[in-house]
Amino acid sequence: MRIVFRVFVPPCAAECKERFRPSGVRRGMGEPARPIMAHRHLNCSRNGLSGRLFIAAGLALTVLFALAAVVRGLEPVSLDIRDSKYIPSTLSVPAGTTVRWINRDEETHTVTSATERFKSGGLNLGDEYTHTFTTPGEYPYTCALHEFMQGTIVVK
Repeated sequence: MRIVFRVFVPPCAAECKERFRPSGVRRGMGEPARPIMAHRHLNCSRNGLSGRLFIAAGLALTVLFALAAVVRGLEPVSLDIRDSKYIPSTLSVPAGTTVRWINRDEETHTVTSATERFKSGGLNLGDEYTHTFTTPGEYPYTCALHEFMQGTIVVK
């Protein structure tokens, strides 16, 4: 994911470049040159402070976007059901992770928690089941149709 920020250029930028010299003396249109006391454009970089405010606001937005990407959640972690096995049979994930089981086997299987906290219906070839683990702990599960199929999700 690539985030692009554009720098805001105030509408007075072209006018300000035309009307101000680096020496700080105003060049008017038919007016005599006079020193600048104050600049009337709040967004103009000649004010200095507003330019720094724009930079600070840009940095704040960058931090917020980065935090939003983290808070938005982790990508789902996928487990395969293949050859009457859960692959991998044990998976460690941080709290808040969504786990997705995908049946890649010709036979129908289920994902059933030993404590009944989560339970899929029958999953045919290509079907998926997801569950989000929010509380740390160990979550053993099995296939209700094939008791020898065992797996464990470890939530940290």
